[in-house]
Amino acid sequence: MADYNNKNEPQHQAKNYSFDVQKLYIEMLLADAESFARAQNIFKPEAFDRKLQPIAKFVKDYMDEYKVMPEVEQINASHEIQLKQAKDLDPAHFNWLLDEFETFARHKALESAILSSADLLEKGDYGPVEDMVKEAVSVGLTRDLGTDYFDDPKGRLQALKDNNGQISTGWDSLDKKLFGGFNRGELNIFAGGSGAGKSLFLQNLAVNWAQAGLNVCYISFELSEALTAMRLDAMMTNIPTKSVMKNLDDVEIKVKMLAKKSGNLQIKYLPSGSNVLDVRTYLKELELKNKVKVDCILIDYLDLMMPKSKRISPADLFIKDKYVSEELRNLVVEKQCVLATASQLNRASVEEIEFDHSHISGGLSKIQTADNVIGIFTSRAMKERGRYQIQFMKTRSSSGVGQKVDLEFDVDSLRIRSLDEEESQSYNQQGKNKIYDSLKQTSKVTADTSADARPGVPDPRKGDALGVKVKATVEGGKLRQLLNELHSDEEQ
Repeated sequence: MADYNNKNEPQHQAKNYSFDVQKLYIEMLLADAESFARAQNIFKPEAFDRKLQPIAKFVKDYMDEYKVMPEVEQINASHEIQLKQAKDLDPAHFNWLLDEFETFARHKALESAILSSADLLEKGDYGPVEDMVKEAVSVGLTRDLGTDYFDDPKGRLQALKDNNGQISTGWDSLDKKLFGGFNRGELNIFAGGSGAGKSLFLQNLAVNWAQAGLNVCYISFELSEALTAMRLDAMMTNIPTKSVMKNLDDVEIKVKMLAKKSGNLQIKYLPSGSNVLDVRTYLKELELKNKVKVDCILIDYLDLMMPKSKRISPADLFIKDKYVSEELRNLVVEKQCVLATASQLNRASVEEIEFDHSHISGGLSKIQTADNVIGIFTSRAMKERGRYQIQFMKTRSSSGVGQKVDLEFDVDSLRIRSLDEEESQSYNQQGKNKIYDSLKQTSKVTADTSADARPGVPDPRKGDALGVKVKATVEGGKLRQLLNELHSDEEQ
């Protein structure tokens, strides 16, 4: 057999996918079960010449049902086209076969995607077109066979230790619960009610990551680029927000100095209702212009986005957020970066001191997709005391579900920082005292000891039962929450 592995062939030369060439692919694949096994995931009967499709389908169905290759004689007995038995083949021939067949399968998939997209392009529906072309281009053999567990345990663990793709949040107390920080390829959601500080947390993360030398992209669907940047000015320079505009020279000097030892930090406003395709397109342009790879993406925030390929009503929160969450996670896995975004808690969460999945606006759809979901709890009193509290609602990389972390908040610079262990314990004790005080204030018992009080006899003057009268103004649900809070604090 001739040597088809011609590496000097011009790359622009058109491939010959004639009937005879496709027939040869099938004949050679039938001659080697190992080669067919490697090519099985891209062996699509519809990709072959119309006359060869019945044979290709027979081979595929036979393998799926019986888990062995059919004999050439079996195929020839039931088909008009007769295959030849490939003989005297060496490993080099099969290497050529797999390279050629991989290219054939990819080209045919791309051809099919282009033909199928014609109607969509005419309608202006570009999202599915991109998906189909992307899927076609990705067609290929399974070359990565995974990790051989027994091969090199020490080297495997050392590689994980040296380069596990983990990125610190910049908050030691949070990193501790996450076993080191967020991981590349993860979707992380900060959930909070209106005014809880969702944007504030994302902006602080942007500052933390940029100052750590990482390349950061902050995408806002709500706040303008100018206002976002001014907030970052206060966080970067520790100049109070109310004084930023009065100290322009100081701000410029400090920001310029920080820039020398920081990574890139790009702020981009996109209109509400934009989709992941808009985000992906912008990131491509950003990386080409800056000639750097984005390490961290912050999106403010998830609820304001729409799916790229589904025509869904914005009112259908569950379905809308499900698709958006899945598309964001696909994006972050593809780019192998860290993505943090925010989501709204519903009205039922306003007065709660414990968060669960039911408090997420849109419900479980986002919870199921995200790797980490962190609830933000605050109150006016907490803000005045310079404190935030976050609660792990979901985490894949640690066992911290339900645990809480106290953080320090500087109302002037808008910076959020970790509390050291001593400060955290002190704050927790203050919280316990506050709960005890709340119990005392909300549990009021009075006794009616009037001389004519008789148990169980109604008094028409008062409209209630006489005897020892107990007036309880404690709300059962909140009381249970307060007791649970005490219990959880004591366990910690």
